Amino acid sequence: MNSVRPSAMKIFTLLSIPVLLAAPLCTAEPADSSAQSMPAVSSAEPSNGLTLDDCLHLAADQQPLLTAAAAGVTAATEAVGEARAPYLPQVDLNAGYHRWQRRAFLPAGLTLPGLNIPKIIGPLDDWTGGLSSRVTLFDFGERRAVLEAARARLGSAQADAAATRGDVRLSVQSAFYALAAAQDLLGVAERNLARTESHLALAQARREAGAVPQADVLRVQAEVASAQLQLISARSRVRTSAGQLNTVMGRPAETALVITPPAPGAPPPATAGIETAVRQAIASRPELKSEQLRVTAARAGVDGARAARAPKLRADGSYGWNDTDFLPGTREWQVGLSIDMPVFDADSRVHHLARTKAELAREQAVYDSRVLQVRQEVWTATTELERAWEAIAANETSVRASEESLRVVRERYQTGAALITDLLDTQTALAGAEASLAEARWSYLTARAAYDRALGTAAQ
Repeated sequence: MNSVRPSAMKIFTLLSIPVLLAAPLCTAEPADSSAQSMPAVSSAEPSNGLTLDDCLHLAADQQPLLTAAAAGVTAATEAVGEARAPYLPQVDLNAGYHRWQRRAFLPAGLTLPGLNIPKIIGPLDDWTGGLSSRVTLFDFGERRAVLEAARARLGSAQADAAATRGDVRLSVQSAFYALAAAQDLLGVAERNLARTESHLALAQARREAGAVPQADVLRVQAEVASAQLQLISARSRVRTSAGQLNTVMGRPAETALVITPPAPGAPPPATAGIETAVRQAIASRPELKSEQLRVTAARAGVDGARAARAPKLRADGSYGWNDTDFLPGTREWQVGLSIDMPVFDADSRVHHLARTKAELAREQAVYDSRVLQVRQEVWTATTELERAWEAIAANETSVRASEESLRVVRERYQTGAALITDLLDTQTALAGAEASLAEARWSYLTARAAYDRALGTAAQ
């Protein structure tokens, strides 16, 4: 492992970059005067803080993305009902009133003995009422294609909802672990400030004893100011991180939040071979299932477009009354069959078929692209999981070495065998190692969650 190069700014840089590769952070808010302006924690939350499961349950109840996904499934379910309706007769009740007058067009020379043939008929009242029904008997599979497409889109919506649940779960896990990391980094900043203040007291004592120049005191005072800035930055990050976790749970960012992070220890990764992992992801990922069903819906759309060019056999009938009185007494009825044959539509059906074929080709290409993306996600997640696990051991070694180095250099400084810069550099190295270890521990848990999501094995 490469040694840590002493630098007064290293720990400041480490504490200033986003924790866990820009994952959203959240943690318990330290008690300060600003907490009085924040809403009180809900009485439903545990008094000792929210666990990861608590956060996942809150997200399941409150996250708007999940509500939108559920609404999408409901809409797709209703679309299936719409597509099934044409298989059944459509029945309408109708009633009406008209008052009318028309010119009588009769053959020239027509006469009726003893009567004058009127040129105008009316005005008359026309009252109607009755029922009418119609049903398609045969349409060469157009209704079946529409129903199959609607069912495929329903399955796609359900798969999309499962993918959304997986994304929300991963977001909450990442934010929760990042919260724990931010809390640990805050502790690193506090310990670094305490050590720096201890070194300042040591330098002042040696200055009063005439063992070191005033420059040593001034140098440590500058380090104390830098450590205080690091602590301010860490506290600010804690507040921002708490807002991020609230957001991914579907709550206002300013809601007061306390969490109970788990112990940072975790078992080593048990990853399958890359090809096995990819096969599992292809079989399990809801995004791929959704894309497959979109291909199925597009293929049904092509079948429906072909059937739209064929004749349709329909049956219809009606029964009712028609008369000049308000309560008509003359009964009317009809039953029959009809065939609709498209003859000319300016190639509208031809273009419709070509469009559906292009949409099928597009959906198939999107599916192929999604498979490649899933393979890449599995590869990246596997690599990151292995890196995160190995980083824990390396950083633990670095922390132990840095602690021992600081102890030795402090003793040497007390006896005049080391310079103040040596003491401050070893202190900075220890703070950097502690920060890296905090990141590595929680980054590993985040990597495990991302690996499960990539394979599609995370609880949905």
